[in-house]
Amino acid sequence: MDTHVLHKPQTGMRIAGLSIFFLGFLIFTSSLFVGQYQISKKTLTALSRQVPTERLVKLAPLQNRNYTSKVALLADIEKYINDDGQVQPYQLGEYKLAILKEANIGLLKENPGLFFLCSIVLAAIGALVFILAGLKMPAGIQHNHIFFNSAMSRGVLGISAAVYLIGFYVLLYWYPEYIVNLLILSDPVSDFIRNMPADRWFLYGTLYTFAVAVMGVRMFVKYRHNRYHLVRTGSVIFFQLGFAFLLPAIMERLNQPSMDLKNAWPLNYSFFMDWNLNSLTSSGGFGLFLLFWGIVLALIVVPAMTYFFGKRWYCSWVCGCGGLAETLGDPYRQLSNKSLSAWKIERWTIHSVLLFAVVMTVMQIANFLSDGNVFANYTWRVNQAYSFLIGSAFAGVVGTGFYPLMGNRVWCRFGCPLAAILGLVQKFKSRFVIVTNGGQCISCGNCSTYCEMGIDVRWYAQREQNIVRAACVGCGVCAAVCPRGVLRLENSDPAMRLNIVPDDECGL
Repeated sequence: MDTHVLHKPQTGMRIAGLSIFFLGFLIFTSSLFVGQYQISKKTLTALSRQVPTERLVKLAPLQNRNYTSKVALLADIEKYINDDGQVQPYQLGEYKLAILKEANIGLLKENPGLFFLCSIVLAAIGALVFILAGLKMPAGIQHNHIFFNSAMSRGVLGISAAVYLIGFYVLLYWYPEYIVNLLILSDPVSDFIRNMPADRWFLYGTLYTFAVAVMGVRMFVKYRHNRYHLVRTGSVIFFQLGFAFLLPAIMERLNQPSMDLKNAWPLNYSFFMDWNLNSLTSSGGFGLFLLFWGIVLALIVVPAMTYFFGKRWYCSWVCGCGGLAETLGDPYRQLSNKSLSAWKIERWTIHSVLLFAVVMTVMQIANFLSDGNVFANYTWRVNQAYSFLIGSAFAGVVGTGFYPLMGNRVWCRFGCPLAAILGLVQKFKSRFVIVTNGGQCISCGNCSTYCEMGIDVRWYAQREQNIVRAACVGCGVCAAVCPRGVLRLENSDPAMRLNIVPDDECGL
C-alpha cells in the first residue's frame, strides 16, 4: 500500500486502516502455526482417493499419535510412506500435503470460516479503509518524497515485503505442506464455489483475486480524474474475478475441464501438454470447444487485437499477471531499471524464454500426435525444466516477489513469452503508438520515472519522436503524469507511426 507522508485530514483514517490490515495480516501469518495433528482411522479413510492404499497402510504405526509440530509429522510420514524409496519427490510432496491437511485437528480445522474472515477479509477491509482515505487528497501521482520512502524505495519495509513474498512463493510452489493451514482456512470458499476442498492453486487464486480487487480500488482512488485508468482498472478486476477465478471454479463444480479462457499460449505453457490435450479431447463437446478456443486465441485473436490496439489490450487490460502488476505492484513502478544495459538484457532474456517455449511446444505436439514415439521421455524433462525455471522461479518467485526490489513488471519485461510475441507485433505491425509533442516538454522526467517497463520516455519526448517500443504495455501512466500533455496514446496508420528526426536536424 501507499505509505507516503500523512496529512491531518486523513491521518486517523489511515492509521485505523493500517491497524486493521496488520491485525488481519498477523492472524493470516500466525494461522500457519495453529493446530495439532493426528492420523486416525477416519483420516486414512478420507485419504483413500488421494493416496494409494498400499501407501496408506504403511502409516498404521502412526495412528492415534498426537503431533504438535508439523515438521515432526512430516518426517514420520516420509519415513513410513516412502520406506522403499520408490515415491518420486513431487508425488511425495503431494502425499504429505494431503495427509497433513486431513490430520489437522483443533481450532483452525473446526472454524476455518472464522479464520478466513479474521485474516484475509479483515486485512482487505483494513487496506480499503487506508486506501479510501486518499479521497481526501488530490487525484493523480503524488511524489511526496517517494524515493525516501522505506516501503517503496528498497528500504527496510520494501525489502521485508520482498522477503515475505518470495518466501510465500517458495512454499507455494515447492513446499506446500508447510502452508497447509492456509488451505484449510480457504476451504469454506472453495466448498461454496467449487463444491470441493481447497487446493494450493485455489488458495493462490483467492489471494490473487483479493489483491487485484483491493488494490484496484486504490487505482480508482488514485486515478479518479482519468477515465482511461478507471476503465482499464475495472477491466483487469473483471477479467481476474470472472475469467481467471470464478469461471474455472464453476467448470470444476460441473465436472468439466477447467481453463482460464483469457490465458493464451505461450503464457499458458501447459496448454499443449499431453495430459491437458488428453483431458480436453476426452471430455466431449465442451472439452473440444476449450481446445478450439485456446488455439484460436493464440493464433488469431492475440495477433489481430495487437495489430489494432497494441499489446496494451492484453498486458494492461486483460492479463492476470499484468492485472496484479498494475494494482498490487503499482507502488513499486518507479523502481524499474531505465539503463541501456537493462534494455539489452531484457531483449535477450524475453526472446530466449519465447524460444524455449516454442521448442517445448513443438516437442509436446509431436509427442502427442505420435503417442510419445518422437521425443519420448525428453519432452517430460523439458516440461519439468520449463515449469521449474520459468513457470515457477521466474514468473512466480522473481516475477512477483521482486516487486519491491525491481519494480512491478519484472516478469512482463524480462520473461513473459506472450509479451515477447505481442511486442514483436506491436513494434513492426500495429496501429498503436504514443505520440509526442516535444515542443512542450519541460524535461521534468515524470514520464521516465514512472514507466514500469524501463523506457526512457523523456528521451523520445525531447527529440519529438513518437514512441514505438516492443516493451511498452500502453498503461498510459506516462501520459497521465505529464504536466504539459506532451504524450498521447493513439491508434494510427502503421505506416505513419514513426516520425524519427535525424540527429543532424536536431543539432546533435
